[in-house]
Amino acid sequence: MGNRRSTTQAEGRNLGVLPMNPLTCAEAWPGLVVAALAPFLALLLVLTPLGPLVEPALAITAPELRGQRSLQDLQPDMHGRDLKQQEFLKAPMEGFDLHDADLRGAVFNSSNLRQANLSNARLADVVAFATRFDGADLRGTVFTNAMLMQSHFRDALIEGADFSDAVLDLPEQKALCARATGINSLTGASTRDSLRCR
Repeated sequence: MGNRRSTTQAEGRNLGVLPMNPLTCAEAWPGLVVAALAPFLALLLVLTPLGPLVEPALAITAPELRGQRSLQDLQPDMHGRDLKQQEFLKAPMEGFDLHDADLRGAVFNSSNLRQANLSNARLADVVAFATRFDGADLRGTVFTNAMLMQSHFRDALIEGADFSDAVLDLPEQKALCARATGINSLTGASTRDSLRCR
């Protein structure tokens, strides 16, 4: 038996075949599959016609990668402007006049909107991450479906603002509830109800 095993191992070495080790086979298997499929994948890529290029979904693309959508011409008076889906990355907008502006779907990433006038502005579906609204005039503003994580609203005026289905940090939501009053003239929602105040 010993001679026969030695002969088989010697023949394997002569043929360039390694002795069968189950652990070695398991480790080599993924590489063998990729190597075997590579020519077919390459052929598939060549034969598949490219369809029309579709713009990627805004929600899954980082603001830093969508610079073409970023608003470059920041001006202190932007009231009433159409600013839908614009991006404001670390934008210094303290004291800006944005009342009656249409900012639906806009992105505010680490921006400064302290003391800004956003009264009656439309901010539905806005993403405002780590943005400062301290002291801002938000009376009558519509924040429906807004994502407002890590944003702050200290001393902001919120009479008649609509926060329906907005996502806020719990401490901010409680602080807003302490001074929530009024009804939004556009949506008819109570500020307290929209904040789910108890």
